[in-house]
Amino acid sequence: MTLFDSEGACERVIVGNLYCDIPLGLYVIRGENVVLIGELDLEKEELPSHMTAVSAAEIKRAQKAEREATDLKGSMRKRMEFLDFD
Repeated sequence: MTLFDSEGACERVIVGNLYCDIPLGLYVIRGENVVLIGELDLEKEELPSHMTAVSAAEIKRAQKAEREATDLKGSMRKRMEFLDFD
């Protein structure tokens, strides 16, 4: 078993045109499940111009709104199927 560790690990959360890098701290990853791992050079990294950096609180609100919209869409689809409006 191969183990990788990263002291400055972060998760990039993207919702629509918003993104946030959330620091995770130390992460240990079992190598048998890793397909690709790499280190980002934040000085060279370029994001598309339409992407906007937001705070962790803002991205969590955006995630919640996206999840609620998806749930509502699924609920409406079930109602339509029940009423046979396919």
